[in-house]
Amino acid sequence: MRRVFNSAISATIMAAYLSGFTVGFSLILAIGAQNAFVLRQGLRGSHVFAVCLTCAVSDALLIAAGVAGFAAVAEAAPWVKPVFLWGGVAFLTVYGLMSLRSAWRGGHAMPEEGQTTGSLGKAVLTCLAFTWLNPHVYLDTLVLIGSLATAWNGERLLFGAGAVSASFVFFFSLGYAAGGLAPIFRTPRAWRMLDGVVGIVMLALAAGLATNG
Repeated sequence: MRRVFNSAISATIMAAYLSGFTVGFSLILAIGAQNAFVLRQGLRGSHVFAVCLTCAVSDALLIAAGVAGFAAVAEAAPWVKPVFLWGGVAFLTVYGLMSLRSAWRGGHAMPEEGQTTGSLGKAVLTCLAFTWLNPHVYLDTLVLIGSLATAWNGERLLFGAGAVSASFVFFFSLGYAAGGLAPIFRTPRAWRMLDGVVGIVMLALAAGLATNG
């Protein structure tokens, strides 16, 4: 009996972590200025580690604030959770439909390599600007991930850890694999395929959230 109980706990823990990882990875996968910048830095081999670390740590701070802060607000005001729950459904739906529209229309492509990035300080500051001056990052981390984390109650920290892990995996993979991706992501077709995958994942997450809510 104890073995079954422990197995159930382990399954719940793993589910919370994997759910956070999936949500975090799916959100960050969407095409944006930040990802394009990391990809360019990887293509040039310029300050790749510092840029990837800056993006990942920034995400980790925002996700932690969202998981901790939103949970406290939800406990103090119970009406907040359903509002943000259905707001998250709407956001994911719109996000998914926009990605599918972008996949249908096309038009994205990896920008041609221009001037070199320059100093480490300039690269980090540019990366910080792409991250902290982007309003979508606050919706993704503070609001969306924060609201989704409340559904896991005692396991919400594991959900947040999964989302943080996704950021580290994504940014370092993108930065260091950029050399091999260069020939692919300079074509609009590759971006259209990526947009299509992102759109499908977003709509699936919205459907799952609506069902569980």
